[in-house]
Amino acid sequence: MTDATLSFEEAMEKYDPVLGFEVHVELNTKTKMFSSAPNVFGDEPNTNVNEVDLGMPGVLPVVNRTAIESSIKIGLALNCKIAETCRFARKNYFYPDTPKNFQTSQYDEPIAYDGYLDIELSDGTVFRVEIERAHMEEDAGKLTHMGGAAGRIQGADYSLVDYNRSGVPLVEIVTKPIEGAGSRAPELAKAYVAAVREIVKNLGVSDAKMERGNVRCDANVSLRPHGRERFGIRSETKNVNSLRAVEHAVHYEIRRHAAVLESGEPVIQETRHWHEDTRSTTSGRPKSDADDYRYFPEPDLVPIVASREWVEELRATLPEPPAARRKRLQADWGYSDLEFRDVVNAGVMDEIEETIAAGATATVARKWWMGEIVGRAKNADVDPGQLGVAPATIVELNKMVEDGKINNKMASEVLDGVLAGEGTPAEIVEKRGLAVVSDDGPLLEAIDAVLAAQPGVADKIRAGKLQAIGAIVGGVMKATRGQADAGRVKELILERLGVEG
Repeated sequence: MTDATLSFEEAMEKYDPVLGFEVHVELNTKTKMFSSAPNVFGDEPNTNVNEVDLGMPGVLPVVNRTAIESSIKIGLALNCKIAETCRFARKNYFYPDTPKNFQTSQYDEPIAYDGYLDIELSDGTVFRVEIERAHMEEDAGKLTHMGGAAGRIQGADYSLVDYNRSGVPLVEIVTKPIEGAGSRAPELAKAYVAAVREIVKNLGVSDAKMERGNVRCDANVSLRPHGRERFGIRSETKNVNSLRAVEHAVHYEIRRHAAVLESGEPVIQETRHWHEDTRSTTSGRPKSDADDYRYFPEPDLVPIVASREWVEELRATLPEPPAARRKRLQADWGYSDLEFRDVVNAGVMDEIEETIAAGATATVARKWWMGEIVGRAKNADVDPGQLGVAPATIVELNKMVEDGKINNKMASEVLDGVLAGEGTPAEIVEKRGLAVVSDDGPLLEAIDAVLAAQPGVADKIRAGKLQAIGAIVGGVMKATRGQADAGRVKELILERLGVEG
């Protein structure tokens, strides 16, 4: 059952949205935040966990130095101030995926604070998002709810817990309230999370795969009537893990809030769950305030001291900033401003870079990603990177086309087969019998049949109207189910009719 909503246009006529984002970034350290357990994705459940992660009696945590360095790098990349000293705190709550019954986090002393990011929207407009803090913490385990229709705890028969993720290093990036976005709020939401993902991937501190949960966003939305300064009551849509979903969740929550306010009812401060299938949210639980978590300093960990010398050493290791990288890539690839903006807006810049590194030209990489893959992703309502097309696959497909083994139409069919999990391009070509027919014998038979059926077209070609050859080529392509080598077909038609091309 979905909530009542207004149209987005109606909501914008009466209300101003105020946004806030909490982006959780999993760090790709070899071990966990406070233990020596491996930090590896995808292993068998409950195999990468030890006594510290489970909060067994008598154990003591030890801080992961690399995680501290990665956190400082993130803070610097977000234009934050780095605290000279900071400390960890215990955030107390009781849930099966938190075996210690508290999360080791940071509360009043984050490692980084007072930063900002300048976000470029699709038309080149730049919007500054102010960062309140970036603090360190550990991730919780993962619950899988079994039974029920939606995979949620509501209606489930039982739940399974995997503690492999428990204790994985996290940096939580919290914005200040974002005002003034107006009708562009959903677009800004997507662009902001994309910018954070680009930064942490560029730094090399996170794998930044949203489909794996390496980057997750809690999106806060509230509305206030035009002209009012006081903020409205907010909702927080939890753990949104794709760029499109962030955009859609903000869009939906604006419409839902507007409908609640128009009904005269108060908006409830609560967490919400995002449902990709219906592009809607459902109620989770009342949103807890900081006091509810009973924060207090972590007694088993000493404060972190980030000397200015250490911070400057880390600053010197930072890679090329994303904005400078984009400018360089555009120049290297030779894309026009419009072409490059389309690539960035489609979210395939990294994929194109990887495809070029795998051996494709910049033109070829853009043709495949923008011409074939982005459209499929849009139809599937996912981000292009979530389709799982490897750069090496694009290079292999394009080489088959260039070598004349398949044509562009066949290549598109092969790509469909790759996405369907049928194997490599070469395997799919063999299984589906998609190789180009280039043997002159079968081609001449098809040409003779088409010429006999269209004698008037043959006469036009003999009379010098060479554009008419397209009708014959089309007939041959149809007869060969699109598998003929069109260039060779044209040559043979001209030879058959005694016409010079």
